[in-house]
Amino acid sequence: MKRLVVLTGAGMSAESGLKTFRDMGGLWEEYDVYEVASPGGWARDRALVLRFYNERRKQLLETKPNRGHRGLVELEKDFDVRIITQNIDDLHERAGSTHILHLHGELRKSNSTTDPDLVYDIDGWELNEGDLCEKGSQLRPYVVWFGEAVPAIETAAEIVSTAQILVIIGTSMNVYPAAGLINHAPENAPIYIIDPNEVSVPGYSRIKVIREKVGTGVDKLIKELLDE
Repeated sequence: MKRLVVLTGAGMSAESGLKTFRDMGGLWEEYDVYEVASPGGWARDRALVLRFYNERRKQLLETKPNRGHRGLVELEKDFDVRIITQNIDDLHERAGSTHILHLHGELRKSNSTTDPDLVYDIDGWELNEGDLCEKGSQLRPYVVWFGEAVPAIETAAEIVSTAQILVIIGTSMNVYPAAGLINHAPENAPIYIIDPNEVSVPGYSRIKVIREKVGTGVDKLIKELLDE
């Protein structure tokens, strides 16, 4: 089976109805997103940050995987599919994909503020002040915030380097370090980009752009790959 590596971003989940930071205009209620998604914001107002992620979690539990998510599962019949996602939702998992690496953490998990290796599933949608790890420290969202390192980026680069086909869905590939992952694709690996908007990736002549929304685009990708 050919190794098919898929990079997914916010546009992948937007089709399921999940709002992106861009959809919010960079604001949540009257707060700049940096106030609720940064170490500085956490230090200033922990309750606010917890409330922000509780609302994201509650919305996620009311959301279902879309046609694009399900299409990637279908591809596992004919390809060794590896998904690297910038999204913190669990829609890939709920659709049934087998191999998923979350670059920016997972919304339905928490981790210790003193020992990042202590990670816990969140039962339901609430994580509150006073919810402690086994060492007695406050739990925080298991999410990579603005200004924090991306621990999984090296693993992601290794996965991309094994791609025989690379597919990029719902991400502008303008935000680093994730944007640099395309540079790790083997020179002979064809690259497909699914995006309804104009896409420009200079220096990559082997790119084919499918200018469609996620669901329709994945359907077209499946047809093209299986017809080869």
